[in-house]
Amino acid sequence: MVKLFLCLQVKVWSGRLPNVLLLEDDTLFASTLEDFLDDCGFSVDVAHNSEQILELSFDKRYDIYLLDVNVPHINGYKLLHELRESGDKTPAIYLTSRRDKEDLKEGYKSGADDYLKKPFDLDELLLRMNALMRRVGVAEVILLGEYSFETKNNKITDSKDTYELKPKESKLLELLLQRRGNIVVKDEIENYLWDSNEEISSGALRVYVSSLKKILGQNSIENIRGTGYRLVL
Repeated sequence: MVKLFLCLQVKVWSGRLPNVLLLEDDTLFASTLEDFLDDCGFSVDVAHNSEQILELSFDKRYDIYLLDVNVPHINGYKLLHELRESGDKTPAIYLTSRRDKEDLKEGYKSGADDYLKKPFDLDELLLRMNALMRRVGVAEVILLGEYSFETKNNKITDSKDTYELKPKESKLLELLLQRRGNIVVKDEIENYLWDSNEEISSGALRVYVSSLKKILGQNSIENIRGTGYRLVL
């Protein structure tokens, strides 16, 4: 079991978990980040200086770079500029203690996609990584114990089967996941599932819940009578 719900939101690219290349010269902090991202389902390689980054990026394709700025040899700004000059378009987020506007401008000018100031919350880092990877077209997969939920393809898979979801079933599961462990009231669910020009159907909602429970288990979604539903998986 992972400790954070955000760690359930994992991306895949071409059927694999995403590769992350982390540049951080603080070995203790690098280890903390590596453990967190590993728990979240990412494959992480760590470099402690810019020369290691150049070697690793030459040998392997990465889906996202997390780059410290104040590192040995050449700093993160110059490093990313070199990578961009070589045609490397891998999405990149700077993780840095530099805070003034000139540093921010230099970071984006060098080719960064995002900039996160230390100290930062690990959940925020994951949110920014996920948002960036969505923008570049990575398919989203949410891990639910033994199940994988492909949000764009409306599919749930386990070790044996693949289950096709109706679009509204998929949207319902997404909403329940966003509020995992909390009650989502019926009115909110209906407004989320049906557009303003569509007729809301309470009967259809019950069918969608029942279909998801057949896949995920009868105890996966709790019906709070007269109120709404709660995902307890």
